[in-house]
Amino acid sequence: MYLKFPILFYSVRYTQLNIRSPDLRLFRYCHFDSKLDLDSSNLTPTANPRKPHNSVAIFWDLDNKPPNSFPPYEAAFKLKKAASSFGFVKYMVAYANRHAFSYVPHVVKEQRKERKLLNHLEKKGVIKPVEPYLCRVCGRRFYNNEKLINHFKQIHEREQQKRLNQIESARGKRRVNLVAKYAMKMQKYKNAARDVLTPKVGYGLADELKRAGFWVTTVSDKPQAADVALREHIVDMMDKRRAECLVLVSDDSDFVGVLKEAKLRCVKTVVVGDINDGALKRVADAEFSWQEILMGKAKKEAVSVVGKWKDRDILKKLEWTYNPEEQKKFVVNAFNDYNSDNDEIDNGDFDGFSDENGANCMQKEAVGAWWELNSETEPIS
Repeated sequence: MYLKFPILFYSVRYTQLNIRSPDLRLFRYCHFDSKLDLDSSNLTPTANPRKPHNSVAIFWDLDNKPPNSFPPYEAAFKLKKAASSFGFVKYMVAYANRHAFSYVPHVVKEQRKERKLLNHLEKKGVIKPVEPYLCRVCGRRFYNNEKLINHFKQIHEREQQKRLNQIESARGKRRVNLVAKYAMKMQKYKNAARDVLTPKVGYGLADELKRAGFWVTTVSDKPQAADVALREHIVDMMDKRRAECLVLVSDDSDFVGVLKEAKLRCVKTVVVGDINDGALKRVADAEFSWQEILMGKAKKEAVSVVGKWKDRDILKKLEWTYNPEEQKKFVVNAFNDYNSDNDEIDNGDFDGFSDENGANCMQKEAVGAWWELNSETEPIS
């Protein structure tokens, strides 16, 4: 019989096993940790839940506080590193007009003059570099910086322009394929051009900040246009509760009102500026200078600042605060309880006393007042 109907026999046998031991069926579809036993009643996950980090937003007023004396990328990177001590840096925004991006600092001008003089001496053969100049695209070596620049412009810059033209003229799937095809070459060209070519406008402030991860926006040339746009962006972010810590890079006293509003909304404020006794630093919860940011001192001090903030928040939770709504509810509840107790007394709902006993007591009290002596009572012999 078993040989004739083997499939029916095994199916019946399998259902009996499932009924007798349902854990076997559960074991097929569930995965347990090797440290846990199936017989244990408390199956809890071993991974600890991650604590949520505070969201940090960096707002940079480039019109008021550009990194003139420091390389833009280095300043932006150190600023982000210092702000990460207060939480997770989620937003990095920079506002300026076109004059801020076209302006060339005095330090950069001096460096360009020195490089121009050095190129002239190398061309005359007066000075020879210790190590040859290396093209970071093709790997060729040059003992003259001007030859490297000419080689880069004639070959690699033309190749880059051809790639851009192909991508611009393509559409749809072909454009996506071209972008994926030339992505590595274009990135390699950009990294090499940063050190070889001189920017046509300014000193590459916007490109360097974008490379560091900042969202750079150019506003109109109207006075205070960058300040107005920056304030509106800060208020909008506070309205949507996207950040718990605000880092403002500016020395402009027009942002005092925004910092005060941020403190009223329980948003921590940090100011980065060079004015030691500025109006912003007096209002903010913490303040640093550019020198402290670049030296790494701000990142070390931020740990103690965050510890003070946590202690302050704990003390605020322990403090008693008057809440009129809760106090009103408490008084109403107490009054209702008092009225319910009086209703029970009037209805004679005391435990241990009946209505007859209560009536007898009232009759005895009605005979006479306690201060009146009864003359009919005979003296006790």
